[in-house]
Amino acid sequence: MTGPSSYQRIYAAVRRIPKGRVSTYGAIARVAGLDGQARQVGYALSALPSGSSVPWHRVINAQGRLSLERAASGAGITQRLRLVREGIVVDAGGRVSLEKFGWRIRAAKRRRD
Repeated sequence: MTGPSSYQRIYAAVRRIPKGRVSTYGAIARVAGLDGQARQVGYALSALPSGSSVPWHRVINAQGRLSLERAASGAGITQRLRLVREGIVVDAGGRVSLEKFGWRIRAAKRRRD
């Protein structure tokens, strides 16, 4: 019997990000057991079907920027609006303070133990 696919592990990790918090592609890769595979997180999130319940909008790049704002798809606008709706401040340059809004993964792991 095989375990969950890497995409399933990524989606499970993203679902753990609390409302009002963000995480980075690299951090999600680590939580999913895919250390060093931040791009795979991006591929997995871009493969989500429309209307998915996975909170993909809570994943941003390591500099605290919304990576999707450069895409012509409108996903950047959707991401910005969803984050703002959750109380996350996104500045005019598409940046979020990881210090203020970043998900503290170690603390989340300790609570589970």
